[in-house]
This record gives sequence, structure tokens and C-alpha cells, in this order.
Amino acid sequence: MEDFARAVEDGLKLSKRLVLPGGLPPPRPPTGMERGPDAAVSQLLLPTAPMAYAVVSDPGAVDTPDVPSYQPYVYGRLDPPALIPLQMKEIDLAADCTLDAAAVTLRARWWLHCITRSRECDVRLVVPMGEQGSILGAEVTVGRRSYNTQVIEVEDHTMENIGKADTGGFLKPHMFCLTIPQVEGGADIVATIRWSQKLHYDNGQISVDIPFRFPYYVNPLPKVFMKREKIQLTVNSGFSKEVLLQGTSHPLKEKARQGEKLSFLHEAIVEFWSSKDFTFSYSVYSGDFSGSILVQPSTSQDYDDRDRFSIFLLPGSGNRKVFKKAVVFVVDTSGSMHGKPLENVKNAVSTALSELAQGDYFNIVTFNDELHSFSSCLEKVNEKTTASAIDWMNGNFVGEGGTDIMHPLSEAMALLSSVHDVLPQIFLMTDGSVDDEHNICQTMKTELISRGPKSPRISTFGLESVESRILKWFRRASNTIVSNISIDATKHLDDFEVDSEYIPDISAQCPLCVSGQYRGKFPETVVAKGYLADMTEISIELKVQHIKDTPLDEVLAAQQIALLTAKAWFSADKQLERKVMDLSIQNSVLSEYTRMVVLQTNLGAAQKGKQKTKGHKGSNEPLRIPLHGLKLGFGDKAATRDNLLTGFGEEKPPETLKIFKKAGGCCGRLADCLCCMCCIKACNRMNDQCAIMMAQICAALSCLGCYECCSEVCCGGSES
Repeated sequence: MEDFARAVEDGLKLSKRLVLPGGLPPPRPPTGMERGPDAAVSQLLLPTAPMAYAVVSDPGAVDTPDVPSYQPYVYGRLDPPALIPLQMKEIDLAADCTLDAAAVTLRARWWLHCITRSRECDVRLVVPMGEQGSILGAEVTVGRRSYNTQVIEVEDHTMENIGKADTGGFLKPHMFCLTIPQVEGGADIVATIRWSQKLHYDNGQISVDIPFRFPYYVNPLPKVFMKREKIQLTVNSGFSKEVLLQGTSHPLKEKARQGEKLSFLHEAIVEFWSSKDFTFSYSVYSGDFSGSILVQPSTSQDYDDRDRFSIFLLPGSGNRKVFKKAVVFVVDTSGSMHGKPLENVKNAVSTALSELAQGDYFNIVTFNDELHSFSSCLEKVNEKTTASAIDWMNGNFVGEGGTDIMHPLSEAMALLSSVHDVLPQIFLMTDGSVDDEHNICQTMKTELISRGPKSPRISTFGLESVESRILKWFRRASNTIVSNISIDATKHLDDFEVDSEYIPDISAQCPLCVSGQYRGKFPETVVAKGYLADMTEISIELKVQHIKDTPLDEVLAAQQIALLTAKAWFSADKQLERKVMDLSIQNSVLSEYTRMVVLQTNLGAAQKGKQKTKGHKGSNEPLRIPLHGLKLGFGDKAATRDNLLTGFGEEKPPETLKIFKKAGGCCGRLADCLCCMCCIKACNRMNDQCAIMMAQICAALSCLGCYECCSEVCCGGSES
């Protein structure tokens, strides 16, 4: 993102040419900018709230729209263009928090205050999203033109009027970008952006955190524009128990409370736009496990005529004992891992080792063309073995050679085959996609099924600057408090199908959210059973709630699409692919079998077009511009064979928008169908090879997964 920060720095310097109404000086760059952007200063210039930028190639066009400043003419062009932050007139944020996710809608109005009215330039919108943010759609109006995103089939042959412009995508993890071409100086840009993101869970508290820190230089002069700020929040906890409010960053007023649903509002004329992120936290009154089952009838638009359900369970704030663990870290040391990726993994594994407890066991396996192990058996955790393992990594984590994944996986399974009274776990970190993916999936699935409840839980990670994410998943998987969950519902229903083949273990660090379809009638309560760390059985009562005003299918769409996509990939089932397409288009959630385009419409031409004969096609058809880099794909085996480094290949020239792929991790017993795909997060300079193979293995085995990993941007979701 250094190129982006440098372009913003250039834009702030260009804005010195402006003479604002009243003769006030234009905004100045932050302290230190005159010396050029180092890493710390660059961070100051990255968007921490929804932003709009004038993309300026001709500095001679920079002037106030209405009152010329008569600055000396500047010759030449900027390559790459400068980015001048635009002043914002109003902002409206709405967040709907349901179960473990938030649906966010943001409406903002900017004006092109830095380009004279006789000139035009592109305007780039950049929207940072919260945890595991996934774009759902965007609508932009500029004068008599409108731009709307739409999800369509990949093989949609109706797109006769296709633009070739590089319009948008992801700049970095959870940072969506959209470029509007040829905006006239002084024009208003009105945008509505929708996305989903995960709620954060910590020690019994659930919170939402939305980027909302606006830099001072987007504030227009108060004498020119009145700044109106509005924030709306609804919370549907999914529980009939009392919801306790824990804190908020902005002065919200409670407007309504009906059962488990609460609504809040903040609306005010402000002197300055918000300088802090919007945060809101709450808890459900319970010191122990609490859960519910939300059910909703199907509609005529649903691809499945069965009714929908969602099981939501909170681990509570009680001090439950966690399972002892036997952990094998399996690390790719092929040539493409050389440098920073492998260094990130080494740091993450070193920290993870230090967090293992007395009574745990571990080993480390590295692989490229060959396989190397820290020890021939599992080692007990103590200061001596941990220090020896770190020394061993320092000497053996060298990126070279090819990628052979089957052998190290088999070795890890063999190491864990004889463990007793501990929870077996494998953490695999790779950036490769290999030829025998389906064979590896089938072999591992057979092995896991044969071991039954004692089969290892496998977490996979796509690599590139994801050290913190690896540790996050490790801590989540290391805090398992209930395993081998079962739901006693089949005897009450005619049909009961969970989207995943297995229900995830319960971690003390994240809620459990499982969805599916059913036929019949649920009883008033259902019992979930599992086993605690001391292997005693526990029963958790789940109250059934029939909901009407919350679109459960929309809340669960991303998770369901992720699971079905991996099942379709693994089984090569065209009917499943069709289901994924239908779900994706119906809910505007991008999938591997659909794509997102921007429809550009001239509003005047659209009105005239209504008077034309039905079915007539012509110049009034919307221009459809594909968006790129919003989904992961199914891997690049050739790149893996050639040991291409991440970021190799189709790099854009510096003056164009850079689109980055997605990377991250997922968790589970070889996780759930595309629990991997959806949680591979956007990362800096990723190409197709990034962890796709093991993402697919993790996904396609349809085993135990942690849905908190489902989301990223994605890709919106494979935090890639």
C-alpha cells in the first residue's frame, strides 16, 4: 500500500493550490509528510473510514470549482496519478447485527471540490470493512449517471455491452475500491455501499467494530456545508434472555426493545466528522452455555423448498477446562515460501509453542520435495523441548524445492494415531495447489472417517503476512471446551440436514453457528450433547424460536455458499454448482460460479428507453464492467510446479488499480466445504496459488469446521 499512500501524499500537496471560500488555507499534510512516507506515515494516509479520492493526472485541472484561484499553470502529467481526498457532506451508517454477523449499509455524499468545473477526472471510492468483511453491493450516482453492482453467472451470455475499464476490487484485506470515470468538477458523488462482517467475541461479550475514523481534511468548511451524521443500529441476539449493553463509541439512544431485538439511533449536526471507529458491545445474561435454534419457513424464491434453521450457541463466560492437545505443525518450505512468508510462519509457530500448556504434546514437520521432522515422535511440552524446537526451526525453515503435500499429511496423521486423552490437532501452512488434489481429499477423508470422533482437527492457512491470523486460529482451536457435538432433532422431524457433515467443536473463544434445512415441526426445545475435557457428557438445552422479521436466508447465505462450493468442487456435481449460482445471485453474495459487474446507466437515456418497444436492444443498454480480484478461484497448479513467488505474474502498471487476491486460515476437522474458501482473506500481492490446494482439502472433506472463519471479503471470504 506504499504506492497508495504516496499517491495520497502527492494529492495533499496538490491541494495546496486550492483557495477555499473565505480565503482559508487548504488542508495540510500530517506532520512528517514533507520527508516522504515511511512505514509509519504511510499508515496515516491509508483509509480508516469510507473515502473518495480525485484521481488527478493533470495538475492543471486542480482548482476550486466555482471561484478560480488563478494559480500558475502547471505543465506535464502525473504518472502515477495523485489522489486528492474529497470533502464529505453527509454520512449515514446502518448496522444490523444478527447472531455472529453484521450487515452494514453505508450512505455518503462527497463533492469534487478540487477540480474546476470545466474539467473532469475519475473518482475512486475506497471502503475499509470490518473483520472478515465481504462486499455485498454498491450503488453510486453522479449527476445523471448511476453505477450499480450486480452478481451474475460466470457464463452469462447476455452481456452484450461490456466495458473493459479496470473499475474496482480489493486494495488490501477488507478494503473495497470502486472507480467512477469522468466526474465533472464540483459534482456530488452519492454512494451506498453494503457489506457483511463478523462480530467479535471476547469473554462473553459480542461487539461490532466498523472503520469510521475520518481524517481532518475531509471536513468541509462549516459556513459552506452543514455536516449531518447519522448512525442506526439493530441487534438481534438470537436469545430470549436479557441483553446487557456493555459500551458504545458514539452517543446512541435506545429507540425500541422487543424481545431479543433492540434498535438504537444517533443523529446530529456535527462540527467535525467522526475521529474514532464505531464500536458497540453487548452480552447475553448467562454465566454458562446458552443457545437457541432460529427457524424460518422457506419462500417461493428459495432454491430449497425446505425450511431453514440456525443453531447459535455461546460458550459463556464461565471458566471451563480446555482439552489437552497433541499438536503437529506441518509447514511448507518450498521455494515459493522463501523470505517473508516463511519468516511469518516461524514467528507464529514460535509464539504458538510458547502458549502450549504442560500436559500438551507437539511436533513440527516441514516439507518441500523432502520431509523433515523435529522429532520422530510427539514431544511433551516443557521449556527445554520448546527451546529446542525454536532452534530447529531457525536452521530448517529454508524455502527451496517443490511441493509434496500428501506425504507430510500422512506423517502427521501417523504421529497422532496413538494419542489418548488429548485432542489431536494439525496446523498446516502452505501456498501451493497440486495436481492430485482430489486424491488427497479422498484419501484424508477416508482416514478421518475411519478414526471417528478421535480424528484430528485440521486447520489450514494460506500464507502472506498472516502471522496474527495464524495465532488467532491457533488460540481458538486450542481453547476447545466441548467436542463431538450432536443435536437430538431427527426423531422430531421428517427431514433434518446440517449444511456441514459434522458440527464444530465449541471453543471458549468463539460462538458456534450451524445452519441447515428441515421438514416437519420442531419441538419447543432441543438438546445438544457433547463431551467436556474430562470426557463427561454435557447436555445443553436449545430453545426454538420462530422468527419472521429477520431474513435468516440472507444472514446465512455466505456460510451456505462457502460450504456448497467446496462440496460441488469435491464431487464435481453440476446440480450443486447450480444451487450455488442461485443462492449467490439471489442474495448478492459472490461465489466461485458467479461474478460481480458494475452496471453504468445514463438516467436520462433510461427514461427514454422505457418508451421503446419491449425487447429492443441498443445504445441505451447499461454498460457492464466486470470487477476483478473479488474471489479466490480454484488454484494455479502451474504456478506451484514452477515455485512462483506470491505476487508473481499479472502485476498492473503503477498507474492502474492493483487488485489483490485473498488469503487466511480456516479451522476444523479438515474443515467444512469451503470453510476454507470463505475464510481465505485478502492479502498483499497474492496470486492464485495462495493456499488454494489445502483450502480445498480443508473444505471439501466436509468435516468439522469453525464458522467464525467464514466470511473474509470474500473474499469476500477464502480475512483471502
